Amino acid sequence: MECTINWLPASGMGMVAETGSGHFLTMDGAPDGGGRNLAPRPMETLLAGAGGCTAYDVVLILKRGRHHVTGCQVKLQAERAEADPKVFTRLHLHFIVSGINLPDAAVARAIEMSHDKYCSATIMLGKTAAITTSHEIVSA
Repeated sequence: MECTINWLPASGMGMVAETGSGHFLTMDGAPDGGGRNLAPRPMETLLAGAGGCTAYDVVLILKRGRHHVTGCQVKLQAERAEADPKVFTRLHLHFIVSGINLPDAAVARAIEMSHDKYCSATIMLGKTAAITTSHEIVSA
C-alpha cells in the first residue's frame, strides 16, 4: 500500500494525498495551527478511515451470512491524550444497522468479528485506545 502527501504552501497547511489506488483526499489544519479549515484534519481522516474499515467488515460479514442488510452507519466518538503525541486514548463506535429481520445476535457477532479479527484500523488503534462498541438495529 502506498500514499503520497503533497503540502500546498499557498493554502497554509492544506495537503493533498494521492492514494495507491489513484484517489485524492484533501486535509487541512485548524486556523490556530496555520491551517484554513478547508478540509478534515489528518486525525479526523484517520478516525473516518477506522469507521469505514469496520463498517465495511460488518456489512460484508452480514451479507456473507445471507442477512438482508440495507444500511450501516457508524458514529465514532474519540478522546485524545492531552500531551503530544496526542494519540487516541478512547474510542466508542456506535453502529446503526438497518435491514429486514436482522437478528441481534448476528449484528453483535459481525461487530465482534470486525473488532477482534478483521478491522486492521481499529485493531491498530486499539494499541493506544480503549475501544467500546454498541449497536442498534433499524427495520427497513
